[in-house]
Amino acid sequence: MCAMILVVPAFLVLSALFLAFGLVLPLVRFEKLYFFDETPSLIDIVVSLWEQGSGGLAILVGLFSIVFPVIKLFGIALEATAPAQPGGRANWIARLLPILGKWSMMDVMLVALVIVAAKTSGMASAFTQPGLWFYAASAIMTGLLQMRLQPVSK
Repeated sequence: MCAMILVVPAFLVLSALFLAFGLVLPLVRFEKLYFFDETPSLIDIVVSLWEQGSGGLAILVGLFSIVFPVIKLFGIALEATAPAQPGGRANWIARLLPILGKWSMMDVMLVALVIVAAKTSGMASAFTQPGLWFYAASAIMTGLLQMRLQPVSK
């Protein structure tokens, strides 16, 4: 029973840590012609898109893969510590989290598609890197937290 009480705080801390690692560590390694390789992080990808004049795409990727997960993580932390609403009504955080949760794995899927496209095109070899796994673990952990959490009564 005591171990179950520690699950939510542990998952909150680990999910935040994994998200941070997922944002700054390389997501994928591309090897082109066996001489050149690139290992961009998620933040590097967003910055590169912006610098190359693809501002709209940079904003979309940044919004769905950086901003939404951070907001969702903060929302889960607030929901875990918020007092229960009288009459069992859901507060605005509890209504917002399912909407954000629908987008949690979008970036992981996008990177997976890029890897498959690079491998099948023959233009480059692509290999997953730790950033992708940390990002995916954070998304999965926040999803599990969201399913597990009920507002705590104080």
